[in-house]
Amino acid sequence: MHVQAQIDAYIASQPEPKRSEMQSLHALMLQIKPESKLWFTDGKNSDGKVVSNPNIGYGFYTIHYADGTSRDFYQIGLSANTAGISVYIMGIQDKNYLKETFGEKLGKASVTGYCIKFKTLKNINLEVLEAAVRFGFEAQV
Repeated sequence: MHVQAQIDAYIASQPEPKRSEMQSLHALMLQIKPESKLWFTDGKNSDGKVVSNPNIGYGFYTIHYADGTSRDFYQIGLSANTAGISVYIMGIQDKNYLKETFGEKLGKASVTGYCIKFKTLKNINLEVLEAAVRFGFEAQV
């Protein structure tokens, strides 16, 4: 199945209002960086065991591990979860940056070193989320 079809099916599988919010966020990501590579991960490892929620990914960067190995991954991720929606901003070296720069301005959201988690779009400042996503794309060029 083509990546866009997987993304469409994943979003369509969400209950409302999460479905509409995921669709809005997907459109926002494509508006911010229309040429970005699209990814879809189903959350299963190579043995078919579920190890995470499915993720939609945008952009491209290479993760370099301490053991000298590397792998390609997305810059920005979007995932529905039982508590709401998570936006992942990968590859930020300073694990306090997101929280210190965007945390208080985001609204009702939990912010970690690379994840912004919120229950619904109504609870957050979408302009601040957009600024955080733009930072994530630019930080990984």
